[in-house]
Amino acid sequence: MKIYNTLTRRVEEIVPLEPGVIKMYSCGPTVYRNIHIGNLRTFTMADWLRRAFEYRGYQVLHVKNITDVGHMRQEMLDRGEDKIIAQARKEGKTSAQIAQFYTRSFLEDEASLHILPAHVFPRATQHVPEMIAIVQRLLEKGLAYEAGGNVYYDTQKFRDYGKLSGNEVENMVAANSEAIDPNRHHQEDFALWKLAEAGREMAWDSPWGRGFPGWHIECSAMSMKYLGEHFDIHTGGVDNIFPHHEDEIAQSEGYSGGPFVNYWVHAQHLLADGQKMAKSTGNAYIRTEIEQRGFDPLALRMFYTTALYRSRLNFTFRALQASQTTLTRLRTLAYQLFLQADQALLRDHQRPGHTHWDDEFLQAIEDDLNLPRAMSIIWRLLRSAEDDPTTRLSLLLDFDRILGFDLYTYLFSETPRQEHDPAFSLSQLANNIKATVLQRDQLRQQREYTRADQLRQAVNQAGYALRDTRAGTQALPRRLEDEFHVLSSSRDVPNGSLQPDLYDFSINLIAHNNRTDLERCIQSICRHAGDQKLEILVVENGSTDDTLAYLQHLARQQALTGSKDQSVTIKVLFVDHNMGFGAGRNATLRASRGKYVVLLDTSIELKAAIWPLLCHTLDDPQVGLAGPYGLVTNDLRDFEEAAGPAVDAIEGYLMAFRRSLLHEVGWFNEKFRFYRLADVYYSFMFKTSGYQVVTIPQLQEQIIKHPHREWYSLNEEEQRTKSKKNYDIFRTRWHHGQSLLTANYQPEQRWFGHDHPYHLEGDHTHPAEELPEPGTMHSHKHQHWPDHDHEHPHYHTYR
Repeated sequence: MKIYNTLTRRVEEIVPLEPGVIKMYSCGPTVYRNIHIGNLRTFTMADWLRRAFEYRGYQVLHVKNITDVGHMRQEMLDRGEDKIIAQARKEGKTSAQIAQFYTRSFLEDEASLHILPAHVFPRATQHVPEMIAIVQRLLEKGLAYEAGGNVYYDTQKFRDYGKLSGNEVENMVAANSEAIDPNRHHQEDFALWKLAEAGREMAWDSPWGRGFPGWHIECSAMSMKYLGEHFDIHTGGVDNIFPHHEDEIAQSEGYSGGPFVNYWVHAQHLLADGQKMAKSTGNAYIRTEIEQRGFDPLALRMFYTTALYRSRLNFTFRALQASQTTLTRLRTLAYQLFLQADQALLRDHQRPGHTHWDDEFLQAIEDDLNLPRAMSIIWRLLRSAEDDPTTRLSLLLDFDRILGFDLYTYLFSETPRQEHDPAFSLSQLANNIKATVLQRDQLRQQREYTRADQLRQAVNQAGYALRDTRAGTQALPRRLEDEFHVLSSSRDVPNGSLQPDLYDFSINLIAHNNRTDLERCIQSICRHAGDQKLEILVVENGSTDDTLAYLQHLARQQALTGSKDQSVTIKVLFVDHNMGFGAGRNATLRASRGKYVVLLDTSIELKAAIWPLLCHTLDDPQVGLAGPYGLVTNDLRDFEEAAGPAVDAIEGYLMAFRRSLLHEVGWFNEKFRFYRLADVYYSFMFKTSGYQVVTIPQLQEQIIKHPHREWYSLNEEEQRTKSKKNYDIFRTRWHHGQSLLTANYQPEQRWFGHDHPYHLEGDHTHPAEELPEPGTMHSHKHQHWPDHDHEHPHYHTYR
């Protein structure tokens, strides 16, 4: 087996310290929430590595820790809060209950992906004495010091610090989120033991007072207890390299005086929209959400085979659907061979002698776990004509001991027979759909194909595809992309911003696991449609609950009924992953064809027709953006609610503007994956374009503002983290925006329109010969304020 060793930065053969035995440690989860599918990729990589060794006859001892003690973050020191305690507070449970619940969830996740359970799952809380012993030894050896009630590792006493990550000291300080600590002798030092604040739930007595372990010490303690001070393999994700694994090496080798681990193996990130999958980014999915979306969890395992473990892999539901199709094809081909094979031999796990397939498959596996190449060999094996069905299938089942798709259990279960049985598929249908399918079968037997095709279309509209086989008709759920156009980005939507108006209003909504709020909002729009011609546009932003099924139902209808029995158009934009808030808004904006656009949050319920008030305000050419709730600020940091009418921003509960302004104002910044402050940012885009941002206070009496479900689903730390990230996006763009503020407004410094004498460079405009033909736009940098310029296509009213 050859693997890429992060420590040596090369692919090298794994030679175990003890012949025939592999000792392997994997960094496990911190059990304060469910792990996401990016984490599962790392655990699957370790599983393939272990399976490969066991296939070759090695005795593997695999240890995977469970971090069931929180490690207080630096920014939380003043409150003494860490992840596990924060989650316990949020859920009204003890820290131990939280850890127990999410440990079970983790083990279920691994079992669903057929990841072999580790031989030992040590809990951090059960190994605190071992951690204390290591800290004491490091102090005795002069490699650690006490300061401020904490114990720190002195990295300058360890000559090889940085050898795993290749980091220079100054880079380590910049990358270390815990770096700012006045108690440290050097800012790259790290905590081994921390002083507990009064009342802390998870704390232990120690020679340095009551406290709790630092983040890194637990893995050293547990790995060395079960595998020895020097062992073969340590696995984890690339984000563990620094500081976690770098610090593990320092404290472990400082403690033992010898080498710690020979081979460090790290899996690369799973990405979404080019960003690392993470809950804080808002682009993470957990295994149960994948199942709720209709996927087999083993489709994830297949998806992970599509790239080398140390290459980045971009996740979309479309890519996962392709992997599910691949998994189905693998099972189908295996089942076809199974029907032709000697099943008694297969049941006894018998296989032929050595073949060239063994050489090719194992060469791929042992070449740095090259799963993409290994899978290509599997497909050639299954389609090969050189071997009989029993040989091919027995080899597949033997190789599956490494691949981990559990094909043996699948083939000897009832599942494949049911999947190919038309009667079974019909038994899973609602009675009305089942009756339609049977009626269509009768019509086909009577050769009334036109009527039969009409019934097929009716079944399709209900979300099922029909497959006619010799055994009968199968009705299978239609894949989303077979029924609807599925987007990968907002740019997949044709830009209709310059197209003629087809509706009075376009109401834009974002759906993500919010069925109840969404349905209430849409129904209220229809109840109060009035005399207006409306279209409702909803982007289905990667939901994993019944929101998806609800929107599929609406999309098939294409229109709803308004308060005066008029048609209200409904358009649903389906996407293959959670694009984030900004991209979701842009998708619906690009598709909108109303004279006015209303960006509505699904927490809003209409209780009257809001349209006349919006029309009256927005028909003023000076007004760009309007809504019921306004904000003002004096320093671009603290925003306060304001009655208006002149305000600095309109809150995102309800924002309305003329669609004709889109080409001037532009699109939402798609860095806003979370909604917070995106409304303020977009309001400033109207301001810098020279338009007024105003409130319509009367609108507040015509709507009900329900609690914002997404905000209240987050704990306090998540709220702060997401808000801070979005504020940084806002501040980067608008840190110089003081002149735009209502408090600083000077009428003579606002140059409205594109025919102002100061249109160019703040002191002149075009000579006549530079102007385009009437009715023709041109684009160049221009100004509406002395200290702000922008560029977009625009008209001039004179020539």
